[in-house]
Amino acid sequence: MTSTPHTPSSPTPPTSPVIAGLLLAAGGGRRLGGRPKALLEHRGRLLADHAVATLREGGCGPVHVVLGAAADEVRARAGLSGCTVSVNPEWTEGMGSSLRAGLAALTGTGADAVVVLLVDQPGIGSEAVARVRAAYRSRTSLAAASYGGERGHPVLFGAALWTDIAAGAVGDQGARAYLREHRDAITLVECSDVAQAYDIDTAEDLAHLE
Repeated sequence: MTSTPHTPSSPTPPTSPVIAGLLLAAGGGRRLGGRPKALLEHRGRLLADHAVATLREGGCGPVHVVLGAAADEVRARAGLSGCTVSVNPEWTEGMGSSLRAGLAALTGTGADAVVVLLVDQPGIGSEAVARVRAAYRSRTSLAAASYGGERGHPVLFGAALWTDIAAGAVGDQGARAYLREHRDAITLVECSDVAQAYDIDTAEDLAHLE
């Protein structure tokens, strides 16, 4: 009786984590005279287009986008093909409602974590996104870009944290309360050498746009 030589099975290669991108682009630009931020232009393209490209070039995918103010116009003018788009009917309540909508849309997609970017921060490019993305370690990871030691965007939330983050996302606070309460768990990723964390909030801030 001849025996069949045993061929060792090849180890299963580790799977790469799925790090989604989430763009919050619902703001109506109240302090800009009601000009929706997603429709402002920077370097020849809409801020919505700029931010989607930043997430993709930073290695995030799939990309989810939350719209609110002038959602139909943003859909028509912005290059959002390939993105999952949600419209937040409660966008006037503040960023918290958009964060909740985005996390709800991502739940059940199989994403291990999400990198959250705001549409009104065009000084944050793909290098900062890639650095924060690289801080992922597990589905409980919590990381944020740092500018001179001050926490800023983008931020990374492991999927195991989404329910708790959404529960505390109210008004214009977004995830700020959660991040304050869990500051010791945050991995800060210095990005001041590759990004500028200004916001486009007021008429004076429009000077940042090119």
